[in-house]
Amino acid sequence: MSFEEAMRKASRDEAFKATVYAMNTLLIHRGIYTQQEFQDLFAEWMRKEDRKKQRETPSTTHSESALA
Repeated sequence: MSFEEAMRKASRDEAFKATVYAMNTLLIHRGIYTQQEFQDLFAEWMRKEDRKKQRETPSTTHSESALA
C-alpha cells in the first residue's frame, strides 16, 4: 500500500496513530532513544495526567458526608 493510499483510507484517529508509530519507530531505529526510554516517558506522562485528573475532580466524600 502506498502512502497516498494509506492516507486516503485512514480515519483522522488512525492517521494520528500511524504518524506516532512511524515517528517513534524511526527514532528508536536511528538510536535517538530506546524502547525502554520511550516506555518510561510514556508511563511518566500518564502518571502526570492521572495527578491532573485527581486535582481537577472534586472529592465526592465531602458531598456524600453532607447527605448522610
